Amino acid sequence: MKFVSWNVNGLRACEGKGFSDIFRLLDADFFCLQETKMQPGQLDLSFEGYESYWNSAEKRGYSGTAIFTRHKPLSVEVGMGIDIHDHEGRVITLEMPDFFLVNVYTPNSQDGLKRLDYRMSWDDAFRSYLKKLDKQKPVIVCGDMNVAHEEIDIKNPKSNRRNAGFTDEEREKFTDLLACGFTDSFRWLHPDEVCYSWWSYRFQAREKNAGWRIDYFLTSNRLQAAIDTASIHTDIFGSDHCPVELVTK
Repeated sequence: MKFVSWNVNGLRACEGKGFSDIFRLLDADFFCLQETKMQPGQLDLSFEGYESYWNSAEKRGYSGTAIFTRHKPLSVEVGMGIDIHDHEGRVITLEMPDFFLVNVYTPNSQDGLKRLDYRMSWDDAFRSYLKKLDKQKPVIVCGDMNVAHEEIDIKNPKSNRRNAGFTDEEREKFTDLLACGFTDSFRWLHPDEVCYSWWSYRFQAREKNAGWRIDYFLTSNRLQAAIDTASIHTDIFGSDHCPVELVTK
């Protein structure tokens, strides 16, 4: 089974850069999007053989997630059921017969770390949410998690030490999540590979490959044996992120 995740940084803009063609090319069973920046009805986008589920932020043109799936879920949940965290369209969960699929767009701590405290609260709540699901059946979680976990996951670790996405606090929360029984699929298969999924639009960062790996597929540890391939499509453009992929056996 093939899963793809992509922060499209505005789906309407990405569609103008070839999103539909890329969608068909990648040919996924589940295609998860983050930062759609859309309200319902703003873009007529559908694909034959797929159902889609959306979670839009209350604030227009901000955040938002979506999942296109070839497989009808048993149930769909938007948000985590926690009011303080459920107004920005950041989480969609599909319950499938043998697993949960969770698509997430984790909040950014922002310049000056002015949202770091909220981010810490979010990370704790999201970890608890995943643990609750994992008690019922295995979990696959994907999305832009807005943290480069280790120094290998960022081009310039020293100069970014206290920047949003590479603070000690955010990295420790990610470590805590993995310690609860989750596997970073790409790092599991490629322990020493340097590969990034996001590049700033400034300073020709993508041309210089001065990037960050902040887009992930995590699985419950008991799914490790089912991880077949984990890829980062650095050759695909259309956003400041590129798609990441998981194929299971």
